[in-house]
Amino acid sequence: MRCVVQRVSRASVTVEGKIIGQVEKGYMALVGVEQGDAEQDVRYCADKVAGLRVFEDENGKMNRSVKDVGGAVLAVSQFTLLGDARHGRRPSFSNAARPEEANALYEAFCQALRAENIRVETGVFQTDMQVELVNDGPVTILLDSRKGF
Repeated sequence: MRCVVQRVSRASVTVEGKIIGQVEKGYMALVGVEQGDAEQDVRYCADKVAGLRVFEDENGKMNRSVKDVGGAVLAVSQFTLLGDARHGRRPSFSNAARPEEANALYEAFCQALRAENIRVETGVFQTDMQVELVNDGPVTILLDSRKGF
């Protein structure tokens, strides 16, 4: 499982002209599920997202988590995070999980964050979405449950 986590001052996702998910202070988390991912990959990424200390404390140091600051997470499934563009100009998405498997693990990821008492807003799986965000910092963290980077 891969996640791109951006610290945001606000983020929203729109489908067919309607905002369906939005957060203020917190994270925009793009979530990609890879073939072979399982519950331990969900747990790894959810624990990392919940515990990342990238919000400033009273001394201006990145030392507080999204839970510490009362933030929320806008989680959007994005299979293109598994795109392999090392060869040629058209990325291969052959490592992305099949939709049924990917959706189940994406939903489990969202539920794991909710179990940590974090408010989670979502996009709509397998739908064309427009995502808007203000990256605060900017702060962007890449996570990979297989620790490929």
